[in-house]
Amino acid sequence: MRAATIRDGEIIVAEHPDPEPVGSEILVRVRAAGINGADMLQLRGAYPAPPGYAPDIPGLEFAGEVIANGPDATRFKIGDSVMAITGGGGQAQLATVDESVAMALPSTLDWSQAGGVAEVFTTAHDALFTQARLVAGERLLVHGGAGGVGSAAVQLGHALGAHVTATVRNPDLRDQLGRLGCDLVLDPQEFVEHGPYDVVLELVGAPNLADDLKALEIGGRICVIGVGGGFTAELNLLALMGKRATIHGSTLRARPLDQKAATARAMEADVLGLFESGAITVPVAATFALDDVAAAYERFSAGNKFGKIILITD
Repeated sequence: MRAATIRDGEIIVAEHPDPEPVGSEILVRVRAAGINGADMLQLRGAYPAPPGYAPDIPGLEFAGEVIANGPDATRFKIGDSVMAITGGGGQAQLATVDESVAMALPSTLDWSQAGGVAEVFTTAHDALFTQARLVAGERLLVHGGAGGVGSAAVQLGHALGAHVTATVRNPDLRDQLGRLGCDLVLDPQEFVEHGPYDVVLELVGAPNLADDLKALEIGGRICVIGVGGGFTAELNLLALMGKRATIHGSTLRARPLDQKAATARAMEADVLGLFESGAITVPVAATFALDDVAAAYERFSAGNKFGKIILITD
């Protein structure tokens, strides 16, 4: 098979042996795969794949058709359309994944959209509802609302009935977030004065943390799931105590299989029906053929995009 491949700090396309499903794995002919910030970090050598995954093939989410089952796999039949998260290897013509983390494809999504669902919507759903315990009527702030996870979080918060505010640096992208259900879209310098917020989804990182706390409601929660703007911040612990606030961080990639499977079941229960009804969608900024993977990564790194960058791998 051919796959996006990290070689000497560059992303290229190379030949690899075809994977074979074992145990409860399924083999998927990948039609589309999303590019995420974790792939950029892996390319720079800063975020290696967990043990058991190809160290040189990036890709944390994909969609395609089941073409073979491992001896213990029973959830899907040959020809089923699925999407899944994975610890790596998704940006390839073929991929194996345990059936427990795969989900049936909503009928409303085409391949390019489906390729950008699993990682970003699972991350957003888990962060907002499982960890931050967001409920209807609360005020949610999403930093970096124009990206994949950010636009997913905006839609999920709106669908729940939260009041959603997002920060977006590029003013040309703000109207699009409003059309996804965002109640208020702000420049990143303006969010404190429009608080307080019950939940802050932090996708930028250290530069925002002090103001996140300043803008937080008493008993509010800050969930850090992105640090592209910086890793280290100074924090006023007296302010944290005074707000009776919670700050926690999360990643999805390295979780044990049973925990990833639990996120997939939560997606099936709470999110896939929203795709079917048309309440949420997957904004796609651009698609690239697998052969153009270097250009796709360059487009992702350039920023100023709304939604997902997708590789069409078939």
